[in-house]
Amino acid sequence: MSLLTRRRLLRRAALSATAARAVRTGLAGAAAAGTVASAAVAGCDDTPGPAPEGGASSGALRFPPDFGWGAATSAYQIEGAAKEDGRGESVWDTFSRTPGRTRNGDTGDVAADHYHRYAEDLDLMRDLGLRSYRFSISWSRIQADGSGRPNQRGLDFYRRLVDGLHERGIAPMATLFHWDLPQALQDAGGWENRDTAERFGAYADIVFRALGDRVPAWLTINEPKTVVQNGYLSGHHAPGRQDPAAAYLVAHHLQLAHGLAVRALRAAGVEGRIGPALNLHPCYPADDTAEAAAATRLYDGYENRLYLDSVFTGAYPQDVLADLGADSRMVRGIRDGDLAVIASPVDLLAVQYYTPIYVTGQGTTVRKWPTSGAEWQQIYPEGMYDILTRVTRDYGPIPLTITENGLPCPDTLAPDGTVDDTARIDFLRDHFAAAHRAILDGVPLESYHVWSLLDNFEWAEGYDQRWGLVYVDYPTQRRVLKRSAHWYRTVIRNNGL
Repeated sequence: MSLLTRRRLLRRAALSATAARAVRTGLAGAAAAGTVASAAVAGCDDTPGPAPEGGASSGALRFPPDFGWGAATSAYQIEGAAKEDGRGESVWDTFSRTPGRTRNGDTGDVAADHYHRYAEDLDLMRDLGLRSYRFSISWSRIQADGSGRPNQRGLDFYRRLVDGLHERGIAPMATLFHWDLPQALQDAGGWENRDTAERFGAYADIVFRALGDRVPAWLTINEPKTVVQNGYLSGHHAPGRQDPAAAYLVAHHLQLAHGLAVRALRAAGVEGRIGPALNLHPCYPADDTAEAAAATRLYDGYENRLYLDSVFTGAYPQDVLADLGADSRMVRGIRDGDLAVIASPVDLLAVQYYTPIYVTGQGTTVRKWPTSGAEWQQIYPEGMYDILTRVTRDYGPIPLTITENGLPCPDTLAPDGTVDDTARIDFLRDHFAAAHRAILDGVPLESYHVWSLLDNFEWAEGYDQRWGLVYVDYPTQRRVLKRSAHWYRTVIRNNGL
């Protein structure tokens, strides 16, 4: 890795870490290393970003008859029961219990107690009319140490969950890995260790053979980019590293793990469909200079093409490899046959859209649109349309599902027992309209999962940010449908806006 590249990656990590600290201290995002330009608005107000063409004001928008309206969660964020029924330690158990790592020292030890309350949560899904539910499986619940014989009690929990979904007419969509790597594997080198990818393939085989007859759609790795950037560049996610040299070797091994899981599904003879879950950020030049255009192209390489190209074309983008350098750990870690494994044919792509990125000629980023309560998130519905149409244009008509889209709001439970989250309704309405326009323009979008079903443990932000359609009163674990949940139920019933 060249010295210039190392400095660039460290600067990007420093900016992310500074922004995270700014949120923790209640500062506006404008304090984050001078990266904010123009109309950044901290918090979650009732002023969403610009509506896309064909928005809600233009009349009724109807989605395809079999469109899969859903919601999403992840295991560590909602399950709790961290030490029950044979579950092992994960990197997020270790990270969240380390002083100073999460806001208020919050952990996922209890979270939304979904492990014990899953039947109640299934009833909530049914009452909302959900047609699809995207969840994740805790590797540590299946293999406490990340290898060896499976824990039958863990498999039984997910079998009960999947059976309960079917009983309520909801299609399961299971994610194999949503960041909660078994701590024993981290102790052995984590995703820097190529063996972790091999172990992931073996874990995937166990899950496929146990649940494959009941799960029609599988997702392999959730947001590998976030593990790379937040876990190994900025260090404000588990495992809390700041090591640019390791970061993109980790990226390669995560991609390899994805391919090994796809091959495990085929070898197991499971009929379900499978693909990766990628958080894709449309990248735009911050101005009309040639320097900004060139910097944006490279930034897009790290944000999007590194993951898309390897899965769909069997090659990493050459500009990214050149920027990393021939001596980088990633480039040196690629073995013959790896790209063929990574490019094992998939059946679908899960897209997670939260924010656009605007890149300057110096390779830094600026803000152009209002931000939500998550200071990194610019509210720009048009980005949803742009990223969906870009994927279809560049990689062909692969079936797409949106598996995460939402925003946090400062939701409070009123004395009358209601939660009024008007801003979330505005946000979702505008993004649904953008997705609808993408469908009209030929994007094969099959389903849309709002993030998130429940308020939950929001990683380094602990329980401070509420992203759910359903309010969780953590002391009592009482569930309350927010105004957005009632609105979403109507959207599902009408199959549109």
